[in-house]
Amino acid sequence: MSAAESLSIGDEQYISIPCGGPIYSPHMLGRLTRVSEFESSVFEQLQNLKAEIGWDSLEISDDEFCVNDLKIINEEVLVNRAFEEAFKDGQLIENVSQKSQEQSCQRLGGNDTLVSCDSSTGGPRNFEKTVSNDNVSQKRKRKRHVNRETVDLEEGYVAKVQELAKIKQKQDEDKTAARLHSFNGSCRNQSPTSSQMNNDKMTSLKSTSFSPKVRLSNAPEQVPVHFPEVILCLEVYHRSRAWSKTQEFLVLGRQFLTEVRDKIYCLTDEIMKKAGQYDPSGYFLVEDVFCNDTREPSAIDYSKPIFKWLEHCRNDALEKWEFIVAGEQQQHQKQKAFLDNNEKLQLPRFKAVHMQKTRFCDLGFRLGAGYLYCHQGDCKHLIVIRDMRLIHPEDVQSRASYPLITFQSKLRFRKCSICKIYKATKVTVDDKWALENPCYFCDLCYYMLHYANGSLLYSDFSVYDYLHE
Repeated sequence: MSAAESLSIGDEQYISIPCGGPIYSPHMLGRLTRVSEFESSVFEQLQNLKAEIGWDSLEISDDEFCVNDLKIINEEVLVNRAFEEAFKDGQLIENVSQKSQEQSCQRLGGNDTLVSCDSSTGGPRNFEKTVSNDNVSQKRKRKRHVNRETVDLEEGYVAKVQELAKIKQKQDEDKTAARLHSFNGSCRNQSPTSSQMNNDKMTSLKSTSFSPKVRLSNAPEQVPVHFPEVILCLEVYHRSRAWSKTQEFLVLGRQFLTEVRDKIYCLTDEIMKKAGQYDPSGYFLVEDVFCNDTREPSAIDYSKPIFKWLEHCRNDALEKWEFIVAGEQQQHQKQKAFLDNNEKLQLPRFKAVHMQKTRFCDLGFRLGAGYLYCHQGDCKHLIVIRDMRLIHPEDVQSRASYPLITFQSKLRFRKCSICKIYKATKVTVDDKWALENPCYFCDLCYYMLHYANGSLLYSDFSVYDYLHE
């Protein structure tokens, strides 16, 4: 798995997968494309970008640059640097102190006192204590003068510190911007000021910077993925609640469609297996291609009756196709009026292929468009290819692990309507002794209510096996 982050919980292994691909926008479809076209387009853009920035002439280090390695100046260093810049001349501190002491010595002497200052100590050498009343006012003036000089000096320090604080704030903003572009998502080293300023930006990117953890299947073999390889994000929706997503996969572009079909879970399959009427037939309808699963000898080609209907009922088929293209009924009427006045809409040239011989890279599709998966006769699901991207070094590098399930909806289980303790295994309809209709039972409560001495008490009701919602 190379750089993939893994986490083992018990006997199961979980991995972190990188997020990629375009950000999904509802009701926005991509143009008709193929995996091969996407690969060639990406490599062409990379070559143009390298030529534009002069990639060959740049000296790039093999060491990966980390945003956290950026040098950040803390407050202590800022204060020290402010003092160093404020006193960048080596003799400035000494000159200022000597000048202030000499002025104080002269003022202390005045006309009535002789004072000489020692240059080595900075203090008075001979001080005659003959201060008159006039010297009191001179001391006050001197004190005010010294305080004013001190205030000016402190204001200079503060100005220097504020200037360097702005430099530090700018560095914090640059580091945050670099982290946002790299989708790092870690803000532990940010100062409170820069964190508050960029909180909105970081919040808006949380959905794209989060790396979900998925369970890695215990594949018996490790088949390396050949570069270049494209990863598709495939979504499967509920059979009746078309807005409810049930599963999401990461699929390789060179995988066969049957590999995905075997991973799709539907309650209808489980019910048909329990009833002994499981049908291995099924198909994907992607654009104008029916991909039929004919691996089993008993499988039925579901597309054959559809092709017969298209051939013998072409007008009905064309009307239904216009309705599909137009969407809602009101739009259908507008579309029909437009088509009557202009060129007639033509039916696509549908064709059928074998699912077990067709790979995703062999199909043309639109990102964000809804396609059809049909199985068990008439159980239909909407499938969507959400995005497409090149494989990342942090992705799972074993082909045997794909399709990789990245989302699985939680299954809802009902409890027994009688004991309210155990999980229900049977459901009855029109049961005269049941509390409700339909009524859910665990095995124990069902047999206690409906059987006596091993024989059924009454049979004027319907009973079915219950799995989950």
